[in-house]
Amino acid sequence: MKFLHLADIHLGCRRYNLEERTKDFFRAWRDVILKHAIPEKVDFMLIAGDFFDRRNVDPQAMNHAMAGLKLLKEHDIPVVVIEGNHDQHDAIADFSQYESDRTHSWLRSLSGWEYLILLEPSRDAEGRLTLEPWDEAGRVGSYVDIAGARIFGSYWYGASANAAIPVMSDALRRAQAEGRFNILMLHTDVEGQINRPIPALTIANLKELKSLVNYVALGHTHKRFAIDNWAFNPGSLEPCSIDEYREERGAFLVEVDDAQQVTATHLTDYVQRPFQRLSFDVSGVVDAEAVYAGVMEMIEQQARKHFEDSDELAPIIEVSLRGHLGFKNSLLEIHKMREEARERTGALHIIMRNQSVPVEYAVAAGLDAQAPRQERERRIIEDLILRDNRYKSRAREMAELVVESKRLALSGEPPDKILDLIAQKLEPDGQTALKISDSEPETNAPTATALNAIERNAAATVMSNE
Repeated sequence: MKFLHLADIHLGCRRYNLEERTKDFFRAWRDVILKHAIPEKVDFMLIAGDFFDRRNVDPQAMNHAMAGLKLLKEHDIPVVVIEGNHDQHDAIADFSQYESDRTHSWLRSLSGWEYLILLEPSRDAEGRLTLEPWDEAGRVGSYVDIAGARIFGSYWYGASANAAIPVMSDALRRAQAEGRFNILMLHTDVEGQINRPIPALTIANLKELKSLVNYVALGHTHKRFAIDNWAFNPGSLEPCSIDEYREERGAFLVEVDDAQQVTATHLTDYVQRPFQRLSFDVSGVVDAEAVYAGVMEMIEQQARKHFEDSDELAPIIEVSLRGHLGFKNSLLEIHKMREEARERTGALHIIMRNQSVPVEYAVAAGLDAQAPRQERERRIIEDLILRDNRYKSRAREMAELVVESKRLALSGEPPDKILDLIAQKLEPDGQTALKISDSEPETNAPTATALNAIERNAAATVMSNE
C-alpha cells in the first residue's frame, strides 16, 4: 500500500495583498500532484484538514481546488479529507455540541460531487459518538476502506481535543478492522510541537490511540514532525506567514509493507516561494541617510537576487531595523528603502519592519535627588543631548551653554546678547561647521529655538523631580 499524506494546503490564502501569493498555494498543491501523487501511483491521498484557507471559499480558490482534484480523479486516486478549523462547517469548539444534521460546507459539496471523500463522526440515538461506514450512495460516513486500509475521520476539536480522545477511543474500538491498516485523521496541535501558549493534545492522550490505529495522519501545525514512526504531521505546503518560512514542511509519501511496517518519506521537492529575513542594527548610526546607506549595502551583500530569466520564483524578503535609534523615527525613509531594495533584488515583495527602539528623552539615571538644582538641570540637559548622535560628542559643552543661556534670559539680558553668546560658543576660532543662522535652515547645529525647547523640557523634568 502506498499513499500521500498532506495537510494545511490553505487554498485561497492571500498575504501582503499579493495576488501572486494566492497562486503560490495553488502551485504547491498542483506540483505535489504532478511530481508525486501521479508518478508514484499512490492508492489514495489524505488531506488532514485546512484544504481551504477559509469557510467562505472564493471562486478562484474553488478553481484551484478543482484543478487538482480533477487531475487526481482522472488518475483514479481517491482523496480522503477531514475538516480543519479553517474550512469546518461550524465554529462550535465543544465536540459534544455537534449535531447530526449536516450543515453546508464546500467540502461537503465537493464530496457530494464525488471529487473527494469527506469523513465525519456521527451520533447514535443516545447521543454517543459513533463511526459509521462510508455510504457511497449518500456520500456520507465516518470511515472508508481503500486498498487494505480503513481510514477514520474526526472533527476539529480545538481546546476540547484532550476530552475528545477517550470518546474517540471508544468509538474506534467498536469500528476498527482486524487485518486492515487502520488510519485515524486528526486535525490538532500536539504538545511540545508549538511555541504558543494554547491548549494542545498531550502526548499521553495521543498515545491512548496507539493500540487502536496503525497510523495517525495529523494536520494543523505548520511544520513537519513525527512521533514514534506512528503519528505524522507533514506541515503546510506553503508558509502562511514569514514567521513559518524556516520550518520544514511538505508531504509524506507513506509505504506500508505486508507486515504493516511504515516507511514515511517527507517530500519537499515541489515549487515553493523562497523567503529571506535580514536584520540591520541602527545603534550608533548617525542619521537617516546613514541608515539608508547601511541597509542598501546589506541588501547588496546578503539579499537573494532574482533575475527575469530565472525559472525560480522571486523571493519575499523581510528587512528589520533593530537596536537603538539616535534620532526621530519619522526621519527614516521606510518607503524609499522598500522600493530601492525591491528594485535591487527583483523580489516579489519587500517587508520593511522598524523594530528599533527610539532613544527616549529621559532624565539622568542615578542622579542624586539632593544635588543642587543647577547640577540636576545640567545633567538632564546633557542626557537629552546625548540621545542625539549628531551632538553627543559635545554634550557637556552644549548642556552648559543651554544652562547659561537660560540664566541670561531669566536675568533680563537682551536676546541679541544671548544669541551672540551661543554663536561664539558654537563657532570657536571662527569655525562655521555649526551655525544657527535663520538663513540656513538645514544646519546640523541646534538653533536657538531648539535650545529653548530643550530648556523647557529640562525645566519641566526638574520641576517634576521636585
